Amino acid sequence: MQIGCHGSVWSGTFDVDGMRLAVSKTKEAGFDLLEIPLMDPYGFDVAATKQLLSEYDLAATASLGLNERTDISSEDPQIVAAGEQFLGKCLEVLSDVGGTAVVGVIYCAMKKYSAPASARARQNSVDAIARLAARGQDLGVRLGIEVVNRYESNLLNTGRQGLAFVRDVGHDNVSVHLDTYHMNIEEPDMFSPVLACGERLGYVHIGESHRGYLGSGSVDFDSFFRGLAHIDYDGPVVFESFSSAVVHEDLSRMLGIWRNLWNDSEDLGAHANSFIRNQLTSVTSIGMH
Repeated sequence: MQIGCHGSVWSGTFDVDGMRLAVSKTKEAGFDLLEIPLMDPYGFDVAATKQLLSEYDLAATASLGLNERTDISSEDPQIVAAGEQFLGKCLEVLSDVGGTAVVGVIYCAMKKYSAPASARARQNSVDAIARLAARGQDLGVRLGIEVVNRYESNLLNTGRQGLAFVRDVGHDNVSVHLDTYHMNIEEPDMFSPVLACGERLGYVHIGESHRGYLGSGSVDFDSFFRGLAHIDYDGPVVFESFSSAVVHEDLSRMLGIWRNLWNDSEDLGAHANSFIRNQLTSVTSIGMH
């Protein structure tokens, strides 16, 4: 199992200087993996990032959210094609730096929709992800379908919806991506969705209810980590938190980061690494009872 950290904990920009900061601080905090916010794959410095990851001995994944121009759940074929092309580039970039998974809201635009998703919209998304999964298979990159709250998607808001979507895609290298921040809004509890996803759970985000310090909000982490232990989960577990003191202004607006619950990235990151590893140690000990 790899314990990781989202790059936006450390930097709001991901040019070479931003990547060096994110990579070095992720390593210093004790994490195994850096999740790269890959919002601009065409302007991304592949060679420098690959060198930095090697220098600091870090694994990498990438995350992103689509917008209205790249929404593969659109009923407009041109928009679907644009989104598929964009995601294909993301897969190529991550493969080139030696990364393992592209995750996030990669199945629709990350926004508040004004109506439920139509059957056509869902099918367009399923079909596009299936084609991208085949491309990812060739590149050695998995896809993680992140289930988010109703204010960021009209398509997948619960783990069971994510599981049904992944099953319809029908590719082994596509899995459900659960996020405790979103689960805390939409799910009936933090345990049963983990069990429901079972072996199709491939990626996890750990975030507090207010996106601040872990353990200072309302997320039931004890139940969530017990669920992971119950299904013998062994995929990435990645800390995610945002503060407008660090996050890029555009992303801050998109995510509604209107107040700051932290301003010291190093303290936050070290605390998160310790919190996650302590939770995993605790649930591992259950088998001894």
